Amino acid sequence: MARTDAPTRREQILKEAARLFAERGFHGVGVDEIGAAVGISGPGLYRHFPGKDAMLAELLVGISGQLLTGARRRLAEADGDARTAAVLDSLIEGHIDFALDDRPLITLHDRELDRLRDSDRKLVRQLQRQYVELWVGVVREVYPALTEPTARSAVHSVFGLLNSTPHLGRAGTLPGRGATAELLHRMARGAFEAAGAA
Repeated sequence: MARTDAPTRREQILKEAARLFAERGFHGVGVDEIGAAVGISGPGLYRHFPGKDAMLAELLVGISGQLLTGARRRLAEADGDARTAAVLDSLIEGHIDFALDDRPLITLHDRELDRLRDSDRKLVRQLQRQYVELWVGVVREVYPALTEPTARSAVHSVFGLLNSTPHLGRAGTLPGRGATAELLHRMARGAFEAAGAA
């Protein structure tokens, strides 16, 4: 998910909005504060978004879509050989990238999803269900003895583990991104191995 080109103004606004919303809550942040964080006036934000609600929707719908698109790409790159553990490893790596690089979005999702309009919340849930089912299919290929409900439970459990990153402490207190990513990966694979052995 990492890009090398400079973020657009809109992307900068979204990043800062996510950080501020995660730190202080959706209602604890005003457009003036978001604008100040990116060097523009609060009213200047309205050239990019109709309001805070639109920012929240774009953040939560956007990341759900990005996760699904990334997972589909990783699966397609496997040339249809979903039985290999390498495909599962690739999915885990992609989710770890999200969990480490977009920690504020995890907090935001946990706290603010109910603030979305019904249509946006339904879209987030639809994208998330598709993401889960893609994982379930891969997990069942790697661990054929797993029933569908057990595989789904295992996937949700691994997501819970990986999405715990906002609670690991401040970014500077972790053992380093690479070491944290390796630890999370081992733990995720261990959870799937345990489910597959049951």
